[in-house]
Amino acid sequence: MNLDKGKIFARGIHFYKVFIFFILGSVLGSFYEEILFFIQTKEWTVRHDLIYGPFSTLYGFGTALFLILLGPKNEQRGFLKTFLIASFIGGFTEYLTGFFCEFFLNIKFWDYSQDFLNIGGKTTLPYALIWGLFATLFLKFLYPKLSDLIEKIPVLIGKIICSITFILMLLNLFISYTAFFRMIERNKGHKPMTFIGSFYDKVYNDEFMYQEFPILKGKINHH
Repeated sequence: MNLDKGKIFARGIHFYKVFIFFILGSVLGSFYEEILFFIQTKEWTVRHDLIYGPFSTLYGFGTALFLILLGPKNEQRGFLKTFLIASFIGGFTEYLTGFFCEFFLNIKFWDYSQDFLNIGGKTTLPYALIWGLFATLFLKFLYPKLSDLIEKIPVLIGKIICSITFILMLLNLFISYTAFFRMIERNKGHKPMTFIGSFYDKVYNDEFMYQEFPILKGKINHH
């Protein structure tokens, strides 16, 4: 990824452009999850995975990976090849994310173990193919047009907005994941070791976390 390519903002597969698509993917992924959940349960609930903002970062990271790995030579690659590679990337990303959450946070945000053609309960072949379909539509139809629009943003304005948003997103990621970790430790009966833990117990307590992330209900082991 080139960090700077002259006077055109974020030309090519540029860091800023990948970050913009990460944000777009995260927001659209959050809305997609909420709509899908509503269709399945007839209940409307938030499905984001960060404390601040409507972001589902699994979709954001997936979008960024598609762009980094498949963006180059996108025009030369056929639809079928793009679909097959993207299906693998999408399924692998979902599996790896599920593994990460289980291993480091001891939380199963989703469990496909009862679903058709599941892979370790962390993803399924049909979902991987859906990832591939979405990625193919994105790369072949949406990305070229959106990329052109992004490159028309004035360079200075684009750099300032992306830099500030990137810092805020890093803080959001840090706060959200440390709040998850502290929630798990709190429910194991572990007292805070520093004033930061005490601050988290007060501001990001269980009531707050369950309200922000209804998906956590029943998935935290209580002491």
